[in-house]
Amino acid sequence: MRAPLIAGLFSLVLCVLCACNSTGANGAPVDPNAPAALGSLRHARVAAPDLAKGERLVYFGSSLSDEHVARLERDAPNLELVLGLSREEALARANEAHGVDSFYATPEFVAAAPNLAWVQIKSAGVDRYIDTEHLGHNEALVLTNLRAVSGPIIADHVFALLLAMTRDLPVHLANRATGTWDRAGSGVFEPVGLAGRTLLVVGLGGIGSEVAKRAKGFGMTVLATRRSEAERPDYVDVQGTADRLDDFLPRADVVVLCVPLTDETTGLMNAERFALMPDGAYLVNIARGKVVDTAALMAALDGGRLASAGLDVTDPEPLPADHPLWSYPNVIVTPHTAGRGELTLTRLEIMYSENLRRFAAGEPLYNVIDRDAGY
Repeated sequence: MRAPLIAGLFSLVLCVLCACNSTGANGAPVDPNAPAALGSLRHARVAAPDLAKGERLVYFGSSLSDEHVARLERDAPNLELVLGLSREEALARANEAHGVDSFYATPEFVAAAPNLAWVQIKSAGVDRYIDTEHLGHNEALVLTNLRAVSGPIIADHVFALLLAMTRDLPVHLANRATGTWDRAGSGVFEPVGLAGRTLLVVGLGGIGSEVAKRAKGFGMTVLATRRSEAERPDYVDVQGTADRLDDFLPRADVVVLCVPLTDETTGLMNAERFALMPDGAYLVNIARGKVVDTAALMAALDGGRLASAGLDVTDPEPLPADHPLWSYPNVIVTPHTAGRGELTLTRLEIMYSENLRRFAAGEPLYNVIDRDAGY
């Protein structure tokens, strides 16, 4: 009940702590909700390069605010937005569509849509799309996602979980029901401070970067792995490519998993890697449940390698009512809700409408999926 309030308060504090990082290369302030801050042009592609500029394009979408619809009517007059169709209604009109939300992009729809050039996945994760024949293996379609849109809210959730563990909050929240004033605490979560400790971000993408900024605001030493050898940002102390993970794990008091689910990251945190972590470390997973070997996770908790785990995602998911993880007093589970929040919706519409404008103008799209990398 109190988790949203806690997360919201930390969000406010952390925005102030991290404000010093919100500058561009010339030192000028960067709008965190500007499209350039929400998307990547690394693999940018024009979705319909063979169409003449200004040619009428039809897009099937689920919803868009009146403000953004009005903006597109002004800035993209050749774009016809068709909003709110059911899947059945969209299928009946599939031959009209040049672009669609992923909600409509069923195998039947794609087969019936000869003009289809672009599918917008309205989430950061793409694992359930990338392995499909009709989308992931269809090179004629440009796939885009919303990889950085929910970064701030998910990063807030990471610290809501982490602070709940390090400050022994679950017992005090539970004591509200009985009006119990008990300063002894649970004996399960030992209160500790974050300043001076080391946090490892596994996957320094749009979400991982937001986690790293907040960790730096708490006075933590920040380690990070990322796929490329990009320049190290100033809110990361030590950075390395993914093959440095085993070097970093022994140094990490807190490990936060932010990687996409790919063949390489499935089972990434296994028994061997938990064994590399120092005793009493903390794990937070907001990536995908299958990034963690659940049996190895429970063994690490049983053996004291992990003091606690905060999980917004699990394997299996949803977590069955009789699953042993529910019985661990030092595990906090939230039901894949880390990305929920009004800021996510605001940023989603900004990125979504900007890609619609680019689509209509024949410009390269933000956040194009790299099929070879799997995200």
